[in-house]
Parts: sequence; C-alpha cells; structure tokens
Amino acid sequence: MRNEGSLPPFVELGAKGWYLRVRVQPGAKKTAFAGVQEAMLRVRLAAPAVENKANKALVVFIAKSLGIRASRVLLVSGECSRQKRLLVAPGTEPDWSALLT
Repeated sequence: MRNEGSLPPFVELGAKGWYLRVRVQPGAKKTAFAGVQEAMLRVRLAAPAVENKANKALVVFIAKSLGIRASRVLLVSGECSRQKRLLVAPGTEPDWSALLT
C-alpha cells in the first residue's frame, strides 16, 4: 500500500478504500478524462444527466479505466451535483496513472 502523500491530489485514503473527488460534465461528445483541476479529476461523460444515467456511466468508466469491477466503485455523494465523491474498494491499490491519460 502506498503512502497517502504519494497519491494523486484527487484521491484520499480512507478506512474502506480510496475516495476520488470528481467533477463531471455530462452530455459531452464522448466519454474521456479532462485532466485535474482544483484537486478534482475532471471527467466528460457522453451520458446525459437524466434518470441517473451519468452517474452509472461514471462508475462504469472509472472501474473500466482502473481495471476493476464496477461493483467495487460506489458513488458516495454528489448524486445530483457535478461534484461527486466515489469510493474505490478493489482490495489492492489500483494504478491511478490510468486516470490521468
């Protein structure tokens, strides 16, 4: 397990796993990472922000990018907001560099 000081600015280590701070732009042309801003990972989502579609797409996109099952990524807060907090609990620490490409 890594030292918390070496984690990306949008990741914090918690008792249940790693928490990601994410800022989402739903309804984009394509789903992609858009960098880091104000200690938040920016994600553009092709899914619209209706009927929880953007939240589901975000969980699947983060899980796929980290190479873990979507059931290991949980939306903790921000269901109706662009700023969200996700819990990643894969058991072993994922490769965070996959989120920065």
